[in-house]
Parts: sequence; C-alpha cells; structure tokens
Amino acid sequence: MKYLTVSEVSKKWNVNERRIRVLIEEGRVEGVKKEGHKYLIPDNAQKPLDRRVKGQRLFEDSPLKGVDIDFKNYRKQFPTPDGYFGRYGGSFLPKKLQKAIDEVYNGYLTIAKSAKFIAELREIRKNYQGRPTPIYHCQNLSNYFGKVQIYLKREDLNHGGAHKLNNAMGQALLAKYLGKKKLIAETGAGSHGSAVAMAAAYFGLECDIYMGEVDMVKQAPNVARIKVLGANVIPVSFGTKTLKEAVDAAFEAWSKEYNTAFYVIGSAVGPHPYPLIVRDFQEIIGREAKQQFLDMTGELPDIVTACVGGGSNAIGMFEAFLEEPVNIVGIESMGKGKEIGNNSATMTLGKEMVLHGFNSLVLQKEDGTPGDAYSIASGLDYPGVGPEHAFLKEVGRVKYDYVNDDEAAEAFFLLSRLEGIIPAIESSHALAYAIRCARNMKTGSILVNLSGRGDKDMDYMIERYPHMFR
Repeated sequence: MKYLTVSEVSKKWNVNERRIRVLIEEGRVEGVKKEGHKYLIPDNAQKPLDRRVKGQRLFEDSPLKGVDIDFKNYRKQFPTPDGYFGRYGGSFLPKKLQKAIDEVYNGYLTIAKSAKFIAELREIRKNYQGRPTPIYHCQNLSNYFGKVQIYLKREDLNHGGAHKLNNAMGQALLAKYLGKKKLIAETGAGSHGSAVAMAAAYFGLECDIYMGEVDMVKQAPNVARIKVLGANVIPVSFGTKTLKEAVDAAFEAWSKEYNTAFYVIGSAVGPHPYPLIVRDFQEIIGREAKQQFLDMTGELPDIVTACVGGGSNAIGMFEAFLEEPVNIVGIESMGKGKEIGNNSATMTLGKEMVLHGFNSLVLQKEDGTPGDAYSIASGLDYPGVGPEHAFLKEVGRVKYDYVNDDEAAEAFFLLSRLEGIIPAIESSHALAYAIRCARNMKTGSILVNLSGRGDKDMDYMIERYPHMFR
C-alpha cells in the first residue's frame, strides 16, 4: 500500500492542508495512519464529500472546462438557487449570520425585483449618478502605439468617480426598504467606502466604514471624503491592515448589529446572495457599453477587459458580452512578483478554499491558511476572488492575465498625459493590458472598463514613481 502525506493529498484533492487534517480528525478519511506527528493517507483513499452546515452544497470534483453552457440563458442558470457557480460560491456562515443573510436574500427576491424598486433605482441612476456613462475613443493613445484602437467605458464619470456607486445605491435602497438604520461596509481603495457614505447620506442612514490602516495612508483623499460625507471611518490595525482585515472587521461588526444594520459588500464576493446582488447592480456597465460600442463603431470590440480584485467592475462589464464572439480578459495585479505576499493574482496562483463565507480561489500559504495579498492598488489587494470569476475561468469563457506594479504605473501616466484622463491605479491594470495588446497586435479594438478616476492616487503615484512624473 502506498501512502501520501497531507501535503501530497492537498495537491491531489485540491483542498487546503488544514481542512484535510480536520477531515482526518473527524474520522472521515479511511485507512489513515499516524507516525509521530504526521498523518499518512492511503493513495487510494476517497476524498470525502464536504458538507459542514445544513443547506450547503457538497463539494464535488467536477471538471468544468469545455462544458457546453448556453450563455444566452446564462443569467437564469447561474448562480443556482443555493448560490453556486459550478462548485464555487455558497454560504458558509454561523447560524446567526445565516439568518441575516436569508433576510437579505428574501428581501432582494421580493423588494428589489418589484416595479417600484426598479423605477426608483432608475431615477437615482439618471438624476443622481448621471448615468449612462459614455464610451470614449482614446485616439491619441491609440495612435501612439499603432493601429489598435483603445476605447474606455468611462465609469470614472459616474458620480463619486467610480463604478462602486452602482451597487452601493442599490443595496442602500434595499436596506431602506428593509427598515435598517445603518450601513456597514469595508473598503480598500476608499471608492466603495465613499460610495456607501454617499448612499447613506442620500437615504438618511448612519454609516460605519472599516478600512485598514495601511490603505488609509495610501488613500488619504478618500478617507477625508468619507468623513466629509458624514460617515465614520474605523481603522483596522491587525494583520496586514489592508482589505482582507477590513472585511473581517466589518463582518464582526455586522454579526453584532444585523438586526438594525445592513452590510453593503462592495465586490462580487461574500456568501450568497451577495455575488448575485453585486453582479445584478453592476451589470448596467456592460449593458450600456455593449450598445454604445455598437452605436459608435457598428461592431463589437475584439477584446473586452477590466481589472479584477474581488471582481465587481469586471463582472459588471463582462456579463453582457458572455454570449457574444468577443475575447474577455480579466486582469489581476502581479504586484512585485509571484511569491505569496507580493501580489494579488488569485486567479493565477490561488487554490480552492472557503474565505469570508464563500468557496472560491484564494491565495494560500504553505499551511493552507489565507495568504497575504499585495498590490500597488489598494482596491485589488484581496487574497480571494468572486466565485463567478473562478467559474468563468474554469469553463474557459473568460481568460485571466496579470500585470505588475510598474506596468500599471506606466499606463497611469500615459493615459494622463496623452488623453488628459487620470485613471485609478486599479483601472490602470486593465489599461496596461490594453497597451500590451496594442504593442503586439497589428489591428483590432479593445474596450477597457475605466472603473474609477485617479485623483485619490496622484500623491502616492508621484511619490512612488518620481521618474515617471518628471
């Protein structure tokens, strides 16, 4: 009989080592023997189905790449009623928080699908947010590199300067209908925090924004803006003091106040139904962009791209193009290198595990615990990714690539100087990919979701890249 170590089984089953040890200690892996402090598992041992909480899906080894999916009816099929995209997603929460999540989901399925709610949200988008945002042809930037035409979906012109308000206003409106008195949120770059603070002011709600101390220094202009808008900024001082810990702190606060507070998750992550809710409120981006591009050029773009951290701006952009013959590419931050702790490239380097109440790909340390994430862009430095992105990668519909800090910085300064548009450093990652394509392609068109403006990043980028600023 051949035996494997926990580490070897972790790679074979695609399950983190910590979870395998728990399964062994629960007696759910047959034939295990222990030598000293080490477990040895028979090579032919069966991976147990993992069902830890009532109502949660069984994890399955389902190879999805190449599966024939009808993308014309994709939105009706995914997520499933229990919140899964393939095997990614679900809701892994303590019972008291699951009760709060169920209230959110039931409210969303009834209130947010009503004609009254939809009409009110449309009025907000038009007269408060200033939608639709336009598509802009970067003629100077395109000519600088050759014959590839680069276009921007100008979410930086959405009120507040980013795509985040699309989702924040929708969730805040739902919170108002549910009778909540406070909004709770986390933020990395500060754009989501600003958007939730705006929504709270608009609807007359209290607001607490949790933000890592590292990000508060990097994104000082947005910290000031959140405070001007009347919200409380609560510093998070443990761990890496960035977005992951801000999410941890916000969840902890919500667990104590869920009867009167509503947690506004800003990205396409979290337990079901948040990935669904965020996608639905953000898909206005892609719906507008698709029609605008057709009206402008008479055809669809060759490539549609957006930056990916948790993934809200990207999933909002991609959704309308899934059924079309268009190359879709999500761009992550490779930061300073491929070592865990130096990047946020979850789609490239992550492994499957549960984090913050949902199952997806996560950057992990050698012991199977969540790894530290890093990016020059505070909004991208999250160690996980939305479950729908993990699914779209696995079925082969969306490609995921990466750029590093220096490539993003080059794009930041190039767009500013050639087009007079200062992009958010998060959005600059997708723009950097478009520039890479423009250098290597002879012809074609690329549509970039410019998810935010870069006012918040200027001081930091000037200090970090003085040679590019001169």
